[in-house]
Amino acid sequence: MAFKTLSAKSAVALDKELMSTGAFSIDQLMELAGLSVSQAVYRLHPPSKGKNVLIACGPGNNGGDGLVAARHLWHYNYRPTVYYPKQSKNELYQRLATQLNNLGVPFTEDFEGALKDTNHVVDAIFGTSTQPMFKFRDFANRFTGFSFSGEVREPFPAAIKALKETTVPVTSVDAPSSWDIENGPPSEGPGKGFYPTALVSLTAPKPLAKFFHGRHFLGGRFVSPEIAQKYDLELPEYDGIDQIVELDPKTGQKLKL
Repeated sequence: MAFKTLSAKSAVALDKELMSTGAFSIDQLMELAGLSVSQAVYRLHPPSKGKNVLIACGPGNNGGDGLVAARHLWHYNYRPTVYYPKQSKNELYQRLATQLNNLGVPFTEDFEGALKDTNHVVDAIFGTSTQPMFKFRDFANRFTGFSFSGEVREPFPAAIKALKETTVPVTSVDAPSSWDIENGPPSEGPGKGFYPTALVSLTAPKPLAKFFHGRHFLGGRFVSPEIAQKYDLELPEYDGIDQIVELDPKTGQKLKL
């Protein structure tokens, strides 16, 4: 079967629909996304393989997903460390950071130093973009208060370059940072040649997933049958209490475990 994905235009419309007729708040969607990411990390790298997890968070909602994932990972008995150099002044993100502070989760500004002492990395710097060449707009309010165009701004180029060069397994949230939603990996810039170990697509796979060949998970066990039908989504059946399902990287179909 062909790998079916959700286009950039449809992804924007779907996010808006989830927050309108779907009656979800952005807090709920972020919590569900972060929970999915944490379960994928647990599946990929259980605590018995090493408890140190470095979560790299950008200033938008992708970073918020990472903050939520860090909280869940702490409760799973990991030792998360958060790289969050451009902390948002948005009240929602501040609450997420406070929750981590209350748990004693450390924040670091030395990404490359922290990378040397970790067993797994979560790339939650930038998610899916509706524009090529790193142009980020207000993606259905998923990047509220943050936009840029042109090259990736400091301090993130060095972090993305380090992600590309590390031998530590990397799990990217919704998109490998610097990838374009439609065309996949960039042909230039710090993200050129960056292929993470795993990808967690949120709600539905985006076109960039066709360029990805690592382990691929889908998180988004909250879409109603009506909305799925409206957007022609072929969502797999989730098992038990799982919030994620692993997909075949070639076909996008659920893997039979």
